[in-house]
Amino acid sequence: MVEKDTLDCKTQVLKKPFLRWTGGKNWLIPHLSSLTSKINYNNYHEPFLGGGSVFFSINNTNKAFLSDYNSDLINAYSQVKNSPAELLKYLKTFPQNKDFYYKLRDSNFSSQIKNAAKFIYLNKCSFNGIYRVNKAGKFNVPYGYKSIDLKKIEQLIYSCSNQLQSASLSSAGFEKSMSNIKKNDLVYLDPPYTISHNNNGFIKYNERLFSVLDQIKLSELINELRNRGVYYILSNAHHPQVKKIYDKFNDNVLTLKRRSLIAAKSSARNLYKEYIFTNIK
Repeated sequence: MVEKDTLDCKTQVLKKPFLRWTGGKNWLIPHLSSLTSKINYNNYHEPFLGGGSVFFSINNTNKAFLSDYNSDLINAYSQVKNSPAELLKYLKTFPQNKDFYYKLRDSNFSSQIKNAAKFIYLNKCSFNGIYRVNKAGKFNVPYGYKSIDLKKIEQLIYSCSNQLQSASLSSAGFEKSMSNIKKNDLVYLDPPYTISHNNNGFIKYNERLFSVLDQIKLSELINELRNRGVYYILSNAHHPQVKKIYDKFNDNVLTLKRRSLIAAKSSARNLYKEYIFTNIK
């Protein structure tokens, strides 16, 4: 007989992500809910998926199209969707200590399920959940002296697996992933922040991933979506150049405040402003 706790774990929906993600949008969820409550939309699209906190919070019952340029990330989502039990089997065998962290970080697997378990382990145990690779494409974030609550991660993985059943997952750039968005669909856009908050500095790492020219291309695609009758919500850094790029459609521009979680010491975590651009009135 299957124990009730195990059955509940496999069927519940917590509306929470299974990953830690720097720049994640948990803080945005109350504001997003107030916006989406104003509209009736068909399919949901998120081309910069990252940690997926917005998708999981919505608990979308329609078809969802989720994508990200990071193929390792999308593989982790695919394995959570299709093989949660096997994924957890591997994850539970990994020792939780510094030596194993670095050993696993330097390991390569041919198995997609093992790569997904590796990705989740490194995400949970790394410094601040940062995803960063070197010029050779190797993950190089140091050990963060974190441990994995295996009971909690099991609950989250099964919950997210349930929510991902209606989702189509793909590893693609934003231009390709936005081609199938139709009238009355909703798209949430959270591109890597090319420009740092509240000052004139460029983020050198993200500038390689998502340049100012990419921001301009994204603004042009947003204009196409608007012309198709698509609802969009875009979050971005609170910076004059960002406002100049996106504030040209006579749409809503919201300024929201959040606290940075990147600094090692809580006393060093500053209050930042971020922009939300949307055609939802």
